[in-house]
Amino acid sequence: MSKHKFPTEIIDLPSNGKTYPTNHPLSSGTIEIKYMTAREEDILASQNLIKKGIVLDKLFESVIVTDGVSADDIIVGDKNAILLATRMLGYGNLYKVEVTDPFTLEKQKTTIDLAKIQVKEIDYSKLNSENRYSFTLPKSKLNVVFKLLTHGDEKNIELELKALEKLSANKDIGRQEISTRLRYMILEVDGNDDRGFINEWVRNQLLSIDSKALRDYIADISPGMDLTFNFISDITGEEEALNIPFGVSFFYPTE
Repeated sequence: MSKHKFPTEIIDLPSNGKTYPTNHPLSSGTIEIKYMTAREEDILASQNLIKKGIVLDKLFESVIVTDGVSADDIIVGDKNAILLATRMLGYGNLYKVEVTDPFTLEKQKTTIDLAKIQVKEIDYSKLNSENRYSFTLPKSKLNVVFKLLTHGDEKNIELELKALEKLSANKDIGRQEISTRLRYMILEVDGNDDRGFINEWVRNQLLSIDSKALRDYIADISPGMDLTFNFISDITGEEEALNIPFGVSFFYPTE
């Protein structure tokens, strides 16, 4: 029974706790979260938070009740599982949404059963409690040490991306999301852990073929939920796996 004055639920983490230090509360592989209340609905309705683009971050931070856990330390795959569980506990498992039919490019209303979302299949033996992993780049043969991103990293990345957009003289470059995320992930390049060197190397020396291989490897070992659903076109009858829309509207049932 929960010791809190509000209803809570203990959920399993996709990481099984293997990415956290052995003395960390989440090393058990579970976390206790609260059901959404009027307080969380106020967060979702805050136009100020929506405008700043941090409304889901604030919701995520609000529902965690496990003692000794900082939301910033939770890896992204576990964060998504917590948000998914929060939505299901708050509004049920049926998610009615309008998506673009990839075959006709027309809008189509569909209902996604969130209860059918599964944990990604990964090799858990590749995870470790230090959250440090190595990979040899196929073209340059350099050894890269990297980490899986956390909620705190994602917040800092988003702040940096917004700052880069304002400062960039060349608007054609876009958000620079790939290079920025890699700069936060990479901890060492062939033993060199100097941040200035790593930042410069990612921007100007990391080959695209190596970048893609590294990102594919990171995706392969990253625990999380398979956030796709089987879309069936009303017009053609064709099927395709699409990404589940996972924004603020995720928490606003239309019916």
